[in-house]
Amino acid sequence: MTTPGLPLRQLLMALGEPLVELQAAPAGLDVPVRDVAILDPEDPATAQPGELVLAIGARGRAALPALRAAGRAKAAAVAVKLDGPGQADALREAATEAGVALLSVRRETRWEHLDSLARAIIAGPDAPEGGEHNTGDLFSLAQTVAALTGGIVSIEDTSSRVLAYSRSSDSDEVDDLRRLSILGWQGPEPYLSKLREWGIFQHLRSSDAVIRIDPHPELGIRRRLAIGIRAGAQPLGTIWVQEGSRPLAPLADQALVGAARVAAAQLVRRRRELSADVRLTQTLLTGLLEGSTGPQSLATHLGLELRRPATVLAYAASSPSEGSDLELTRAEVTGLISVHTAARHRSALLAPIDSRVYVLLPELPAGLAMVTVRDWAQEVVLAAREHLGVQLRAAIGSTVDGLAAVPESRAQADRILDAMGRGGVATEVAALIDVQAEVLVSEVLALLQERGGLRDPRLTALSAYDLRHGTRLAESVLAWLDALGEVRVAADALHIHPNTLRYRVRRAEQLTGIDLAQPQQRLLAMLQLRLPAEPDQGHS
Repeated sequence: MTTPGLPLRQLLMALGEPLVELQAAPAGLDVPVRDVAILDPEDPATAQPGELVLAIGARGRAALPALRAAGRAKAAAVAVKLDGPGQADALREAATEAGVALLSVRRETRWEHLDSLARAIIAGPDAPEGGEHNTGDLFSLAQTVAALTGGIVSIEDTSSRVLAYSRSSDSDEVDDLRRLSILGWQGPEPYLSKLREWGIFQHLRSSDAVIRIDPHPELGIRRRLAIGIRAGAQPLGTIWVQEGSRPLAPLADQALVGAARVAAAQLVRRRRELSADVRLTQTLLTGLLEGSTGPQSLATHLGLELRRPATVLAYAASSPSEGSDLELTRAEVTGLISVHTAARHRSALLAPIDSRVYVLLPELPAGLAMVTVRDWAQEVVLAAREHLGVQLRAAIGSTVDGLAAVPESRAQADRILDAMGRGGVATEVAALIDVQAEVLVSEVLALLQERGGLRDPRLTALSAYDLRHGTRLAESVLAWLDALGEVRVAADALHIHPNTLRYRVRRAEQLTGIDLAQPQQRLLAMLQLRLPAEPDQGHS
């Protein structure tokens, strides 16, 4: 399927005059640019429709074959480096004749930089003017980052215009730079000059690393963390975290790394948050997790490798506290999971399905230890409890050989969460290898609970007898069975005398007619007596 491409006009606006300059556009500036191709001087001159052809090493008349080939193929434009104004005249004439746009590239520009930048722009970022960002998502992200870092957050574009910011309950915590930025005014010039002098802005435009900025009480400025938001080599904006009345959280740097990646994904979307591409990604991901869509569609759409290891994490939250908003809680939990996961795995994909949130980790590094993934999930659970007051359970599906087996990993994670929900697994983060016995027993108990015909009516009657008479016969039998018949061990667990336990076991056998010397009856009793007691229907 052919992509619509980005109009040449918008590509030129994004690249800017420092990198390229338009020399000719015989077909106008609305021709779509769909891809970037590098033409080496050793290669034959070829092109594809809609391509921006970077004619490396071809100067002067040596670039003529590239222009002609691009014109024949209906390419969008050819970019060359010029040695002098005389070359420009000849190439402009050739470009006009060929019907293809001609761009001149500054001599000091590195071709690989121009290539990566152009690809990033074509791949998704909005044009620098007229774009509409989904500020609702950005405000939610800012609030999530504020909760994770313990600071006051603002998200800005490359022109230092505030796109979104976190709420602050205490106005005394907000410094002058934060206040003036939100009002749309320029911050204190002495401070901005210092930032330029220290190379802060240059760092944020060119690096993915978090930078720390010391406080300046004399300027009314508190300590800050900052990170650039980038798509490939293209800067999209910045996330700033101002320290309030308390120190920032120890893992604030990690939260910012994840937040920058999440923000980049949001900022490169087209005018609407649920663009066709975003909807398609969610549909394909959900279909893959549910097994209704094959892996090839998602792999092709996102450029993923089919046969690299992958795993699924599944999260389930407890019910929100009284008075809290269910939808808001879900949005905050989803935001927190996305930030933490993006910080750990760049290609992670997230899909809320019903009451659970699934994270697909594709293209895992070879030899990645399960304990590492468990640590990632544990970080999310701890952060949700600390920052949102939400109890999360996390299940880790098996690591599978490729995307085709992702439904198996998701099904395994669901089994663990189901067992956790039934109380059969005590831990809050688990993989099946940790709790296989607990999960299997929980599933057998669920089957016994649902299908009364599989239960022994004598054991059902024993539990009902206890309810009517206030006795503890069933509990005592189960404790004795769990202790493998060791009377003293079971009696100690129940805090009763061994003779009392012996009496209760004999009494239970007399009332029900069960022979606990039989292995099959002992096995069924160990399982069924773990079910919640129900009133007896006619047995005594």
